[in-house]
Amino acid sequence: MKAARSLDDKSAAVRRIRWGVIGSGGIARRRTIPEGLLRATNAELVAVSNRSADQNAEVARTFGVKPVASVAALLATDLDAVYIASPPAAHLEQVRACAAAGKHVLCEKPLALDVADAEAMVAACRQAKVRLGTALMMRFHAQHAAARQLVAAGRIGRPVFARAQLSCWYPPIRDAWRQDPAQGGGGALMDLGGHCIDLLEMFLGPAVAVTCTTTRAVHSYPAEDGAVATLQFANGALGVVDTFFCIRDESSRNVLELYGSAGSIHASGTIGQGERGTMVARLSAPGGGYDAQQARPAATEETPVAPPPVNMYRAEIEEFSRAILEGREPANSAELGVRSQRVLAACYESARTGRRISLGG
Repeated sequence: MKAARSLDDKSAAVRRIRWGVIGSGGIARRRTIPEGLLRATNAELVAVSNRSADQNAEVARTFGVKPVASVAALLATDLDAVYIASPPAAHLEQVRACAAAGKHVLCEKPLALDVADAEAMVAACRQAKVRLGTALMMRFHAQHAAARQLVAAGRIGRPVFARAQLSCWYPPIRDAWRQDPAQGGGGALMDLGGHCIDLLEMFLGPAVAVTCTTTRAVHSYPAEDGAVATLQFANGALGVVDTFFCIRDESSRNVLELYGSAGSIHASGTIGQGERGTMVARLSAPGGGYDAQQARPAATEETPVAPPPVNMYRAEIEEFSRAILEGREPANSAELGVRSQRVLAACYESARTGRRISLGG
């Protein structure tokens, strides 16, 4: 086992973490490389690998980095950290290889196919004394961060209900691993719903029980093309996550709704791969009694929630790089990934059995 490169305190403020990529296509090619790894102030992309040599060569040419033919060749390169964006079925073996080579790892969600594999990844990195993080980039969205602050400050009162919705049109595509549970661990719920559930727990705290239904409403591939999960949170709030691979992109608003005893937050388009959306808060004045006529305030009483936008991919790379340089756990930690895996596993169990599944405290 190779020890992780040591970083002295004097150089930490100015050093760039040297990164490699496993799985250079897909989200890495579209977003994380150009928006995150190439723009981050404390990161430097060195090499990329992919199971498709032609695709990998094209990515390397486009971004001016070194293409390597295998994970072993990537890990033999002078790197500090590796971003993994391969299918989840490959994550456990790849994370173990990175840990053995002394490389820190930021791994795409879901961390693995199941909870046991995710925990094994954490154990391997802990034993090797390298950091393991989960690429849940939507936590870094500026409007999500602002909404989290409003909820934490009690501006909407006691949270009582939340909804997170994320859908897309994802027709059958040959070799698409997200449509094959053996490669991706699930379908719409695992891929899209994982983000939504993680966000609701970010706002409301841990869920303690779930009830879930999945469906193959339109598409014929093995994975579910839709799911609705109902969550009960430790603070008493309830939540709903609805996520589909069979709703046209132009038909879905990807909404986020947070309701409390003293107000609410409504957003459209913040859940997704972009850094912009619309968000408003409807906050009530303290006090007030029962309105028997149920009059509703005018829309002009909405307060826009519009902080300066933040690129989520750059933010997640910079946070993980800072954590390495500072010798601390990253905010985008492996713990979040394992937690997400546990809640998703409970959702799938509920869908299989038709029962409400407890997650404990």
